[in-house]
Parts: sequence; structure tokens; C-alpha cells
Amino acid sequence: MPWHPAEPTLVEHTTQHWIDRFLHHLQTERRLAANTCKHYQRDLDELHNWCKDAGINDWRALDSHQVRKYAAQGHRRGLSGRSIQRRLSALRTFYNYLLREQQVSLNPGLDIRAPRSEQHLPDTLNVDDIARLLNVVSKDTLVLRDLAMLELLYSSGLRLAELVALNEGDVDFNERVVRVTGKGAKTRLLPVGDKAIAALQAWMQVRTRQLQGTETAIFTGRGGKRLSARSVQQRVKDWARRQGIPGDLHPHTLRHSFASHMLESSGDLRAVQELLGHADISTTQIYTHLDFQHLAQVYDSAHPRARKSK
Repeated sequence: MPWHPAEPTLVEHTTQHWIDRFLHHLQTERRLAANTCKHYQRDLDELHNWCKDAGINDWRALDSHQVRKYAAQGHRRGLSGRSIQRRLSALRTFYNYLLREQQVSLNPGLDIRAPRSEQHLPDTLNVDDIARLLNVVSKDTLVLRDLAMLELLYSSGLRLAELVALNEGDVDFNERVVRVTGKGAKTRLLPVGDKAIAALQAWMQVRTRQLQGTETAIFTGRGGKRLSARSVQQRVKDWARRQGIPGDLHPHTLRHSFASHMLESSGDLRAVQELLGHADISTTQIYTHLDFQHLAQVYDSAHPRARKSK
């Protein structure tokens, strides 16, 4: 449902008014996803409430010292470094907008950094578990659909939102590529492997049996409408349980596995960044830690001077 800015109830330049204008800018000019706009709104509402409690009624009055106090309060309340950094990022982006609109003369959040938090490596499946998960033979319509989703998630490293947003025409079976729209409405073309192409073709042959009206989504549910992200999550969990895959499998685990296996085989971090659609290569670098973990395990098990004597 599209987000609409609230009408200001006070004078034109109230603090809330500029938050509303900024959110409208994110949706209409930057064309960010509704969910992303909601995250910005939540973080800026937190900032707005903190400013009101601190007696700050004008965005021009917020300085870097107060921003540090704002970040410190979040830390004292148990927020992770990542959550605090996200709040500070929202603040900096908001102030860049205010600078553009000539409402402030500086960005008070530019040099403020959140405390470091422990880095958690993403869960991945090994190649054998991937093979076990995808070892499905059936002519059932919904099984064909599920297998096509699983194969595509792992073959091309799609995000969950990118998968459910796919429409007819986004997959070019001749060129074996899929066009996806990622974060920030950025479009990229991704290669699709033979197994995923075959699974998609099998699904597309039976997909029309349950379509309703003019639905263009590639992945649809029993009612013939676009499959929701929550439904995909549940189907992935169900298949993990059926195939005996341990843990709580999430669609993103297949994306992480794709990235880890690609990096392990190629060593090309920049190419993996492009495939994943990461704007910053630092986001992709977490997979180098996974790759190193694998190498360390091989070393420990294989090197004669690495093993502890028993």
C-alpha cells in the first residue's frame, strides 16, 4: 500500500513536517521500496521523540555532541552496534536531504560512528546439503513450482523480495539470464544455471493451470495469485524438513550459500559483489571470512603439523 505523507498540523517548518517531506522524497524521487521507507520512518520517529525529550524543536539545533548522546542512549538500552549504525545512517541521509532543501547548514551525524558489534557470519549449506535439498523428482504442480524457486534462489543468489517480484518475461530462456530489480530499484541481469532453467521450464509448462485473470507473476499460489514472501519462507522450511536438512532454513541461506560457493571456487570478490547486487564491496567481504573458515578446516584436517597429537 503506497505511503502518503501526513499533512502538517502546525506551522510549515515543524520537525515532523520535514520528516514527512523526506519520506515522500524517498518514495517518489528515489523510488525506494515501501518497506525501506517504513524503516526510515521508524528510525526517524525514534530520533524525533528523543529530540522532543531533549527540548530540541528545530532540526537546525541538533549538533554532533547531541547526536553522540543519542547514539550512547541506544547503546545503554542494549541496542546492537548494527541497529545504532542504522539509526545514524537514517539521520545522516535525512540531514543530507535537509541540506539540499537549505533547511540546515551542516550534517551533525557525519563523523559519528556506532560502537562495533560482534560480526555474525551468515548460515550456509555445504554443497552436499544443497544437492540433497534439490534432489526432488515429481510431476506434482506445486512441487515443480517449489523446485523452480529453490533452484533459482541457489543458482542466481536472488533475494527473497527479488524472487517473489519476478514477472513473465523476466527470465530469458534462450540467453539463460534473469532480470531482477533489487534494492534502490536497481536492475541487474543474472546468469541462470542449467538445472534452474530446466526446473523453471517444467514449472512454466504447468503454471497456466492455476492462473487467474491477468496475473503476470512467475511464482503463484493455489489461488493463481502472486506468491507472498511469507509463503516462500514456509515452503523452503518445509522442504528442508522433508529432505532432512538440519537447522532453520531460510531463503536467504540459499543466497548466502550461492555467494560462499562462488567465492570459494572463483576467488573473485568483485564478481560476487556484482552478482549479489551489493552497492558496497565491504558488504560482500563477509563471505571472505566464510571462505577462510573453509580453508582453515581443510588445513586443520590435512596438514600433518596442524593436527594435535592424541
